[in-house]
Amino acid sequence: MILLSGLVPLLGIVLLHLVNPTQAFYLPGLAPVNFCKKTDVSSTCKSEIFLYVNRLNTEESEIPYEYHHFDFCLGEEANSPVENLGQVVFGERIRPGPYKIQFLENQQCAKACTKNYKGDDPISNRRMMVLKKGISLNYQHHWIVDNMPVTWCYPLENGKQYCGTGFPMGCLVRPDGDGCPINPMYNQPLHYYPFNHVDLEITYHSGQAEDWGIQFGNSGRIISVKVTPKSIKHLDPENPNCLSSEPLAISENSLKAGEQLNIVYTYSVKFIKNDAIKWSSRWDYILESMPHTNIQWFSILNSLVIVLFLSGMVAMIMLRTLHKDIARYNQMDSGEDAQEEFGWKLVHGDVFRPPRKGMLLSVFLGSGAQVLVMCMITLAFACLGFLSPANRGALMTCSMVLFVSLGTPAGYVSARIYKSFGGLKWKSNVILTSIVCPGVVFSLFFVMNLVLWGESSSGAVPFSTLIALLALWFGVSVPLTFVGAYFGFRKRALEHPVRTNQIPRQIPDQSIYTQPIPGIVMGGVLPFGCIFIQLFFILSSLWSSQMYYMFGFLFLVFVILVITCSETTILLCYFHLCAEDYHWWWRSFLTSGFTAVYLFIYCCHYFVTKLSIKDSASTFLYFGYTAIMVFLFFLLTGTIGFFACFWFIRKIYSVVKVD
Repeated sequence: MILLSGLVPLLGIVLLHLVNPTQAFYLPGLAPVNFCKKTDVSSTCKSEIFLYVNRLNTEESEIPYEYHHFDFCLGEEANSPVENLGQVVFGERIRPGPYKIQFLENQQCAKACTKNYKGDDPISNRRMMVLKKGISLNYQHHWIVDNMPVTWCYPLENGKQYCGTGFPMGCLVRPDGDGCPINPMYNQPLHYYPFNHVDLEITYHSGQAEDWGIQFGNSGRIISVKVTPKSIKHLDPENPNCLSSEPLAISENSLKAGEQLNIVYTYSVKFIKNDAIKWSSRWDYILESMPHTNIQWFSILNSLVIVLFLSGMVAMIMLRTLHKDIARYNQMDSGEDAQEEFGWKLVHGDVFRPPRKGMLLSVFLGSGAQVLVMCMITLAFACLGFLSPANRGALMTCSMVLFVSLGTPAGYVSARIYKSFGGLKWKSNVILTSIVCPGVVFSLFFVMNLVLWGESSSGAVPFSTLIALLALWFGVSVPLTFVGAYFGFRKRALEHPVRTNQIPRQIPDQSIYTQPIPGIVMGGVLPFGCIFIQLFFILSSLWSSQMYYMFGFLFLVFVILVITCSETTILLCYFHLCAEDYHWWWRSFLTSGFTAVYLFIYCCHYFVTKLSIKDSASTFLYFGYTAIMVFLFFLLTGTIGFFACFWFIRKIYSVVKVD
């Protein structure tokens, strides 16, 4: 889903965000918020702390739901913040929570609301069924305070503490007694325990000794908010007792006629002073509890070994084999020697013969160039800190904006390649370049959106937004593609270093390893080997709600992927030319593009081993979004391999003397 870059963004929204840098981009230390007591409020210091609730999701289903779907206490939804495009596509729905918090005002057992359920009320029974279903599927809350995720910290088996950005809405005890490790008192089989009480622990950095806080008296900046969920049975809804150790257990059976159940939602707030942690370092405790960077360094070293191996092979071919070939081919000592041609020089009259389906290849290359440049710029912004986790939806928004804006290079590349093939249907080329690949992505996304609509999920993009996206696609991206194609077709066609013979040369019988299919299948192994460790963290951020922040590692892996795809394709291309097989156009694209097939296989492995999805709708959504990601990755890697091979062939044939 992170690569749904075929969709055209709402550029107006993006421009509005660019006007306000504190909303559009987040740099550590750029926009802290000062809090002070109610008696010291001023224009630069506020006392009210807003707690926002986000959509709920789970690893057992790919269908997120809004906060009000599960009949929780609601805040004033009219005051909801405006989501950016990336948040809308990801299904985030941020709403004000019902919890009232004032800076430095501790609260004990404050009541948020009471929800009543009656056995003879069909609407009430339906609300209770939805609540139980959410608990049984382990749906997770995601709360936000001061642009920081509210975290739930718990010890792991290795003695370390893990702080996650979500916490469960309750737990269900299975028939075997398993299901509620959070508290040993939650032990009645086939009973639901909704977490109707939360203890909020807000840690702040005091401003009394800081330049920014001296004038406010008792002030501070929030550095962490941690939650401890509990299930408490409040006997008196009007006077809740949060010290009670008796949990609220709900039987799996429906309420009987005349039976009534009250769920009282309460909360406690406690402020803790900690001047040892600066505001600029407040994300560290979340990031440090995540998978350690040693695994990332192992991934980088593993990839570098592959790159060094390939670079050595390419260097050997370029410096030794090719040098000897070129020297031998250029020897004109005797007429007899001049007649002896063999190896890759033998096919010089056919190597630039236009391929079959040249129109489709040029369209793929144009869109692939568009995706390649988009990835490079997006990763550059991410490494500079502009797309940090604090700026929700920024990564998706940036990718989609760039994809639309890069319609010009897509049209230019496609036009130049198609013209070099001798193609004359330039109108068809432009239209197909601007519609085919983005159309595939949008069609898949639209089908996924229909499923989300049918499930009443918060992940469904509103129909009006889809219409606006279509309008911007055809109003912005398509015209830019026409502009690029105009300049591409105006330039002279690429001049190849050797002429093409009129009669195609017959290709001799090939051995197994030089045949097309085995070569293509082998070509994707090494590039995939460079990225598969990083893939685990990317998929975990997409499907398991884990935060991804290691863009420096990702940028290194991307560079290694580009080098590996290029060198692998060059090597196989050289071997095929030496075997007198000059059909390299499509083969060079498919050789590195086959890495996407291994990506799909790995996604299937991740689905089986790491996720607990059982329902058909979630399975369909997972593989639908995976298809989008795999298709875009196919265009990306295929384009890298093609242009590397294209450069290599033009280079070697330009230094050979041909009569």
